[in-house]
Amino acid sequence: MSMPIQLNTLIITEGKEKRLEDNNFQIQFDGYHLYPLNTPLAVQRAINEEVIGEGSISKLVLTDEKTTIIYKLTSLKSTN
Repeated sequence: MSMPIQLNTLIITEGKEKRLEDNNFQIQFDGYHLYPLNTPLAVQRAINEEVIGEGSISKLVLTDEKTTIIYKLTSLKSTN
């Protein structure tokens, strides 16, 4: 049985991010997605929009055909 999986090198929030504490955020995606951990990644609101900052993923959970990531926003380029 195969399992579809997507490899990502950007954090695309689509407005789904939830602030946990300080500059830590959580996002849940449908399907299975792999991300590099503890590596600076560009953060964008949508795929065709400008980079709004940089984040580093500290936790990646794959379960029940969903992916949850926890990342720390390490820099912010715009507040709007």
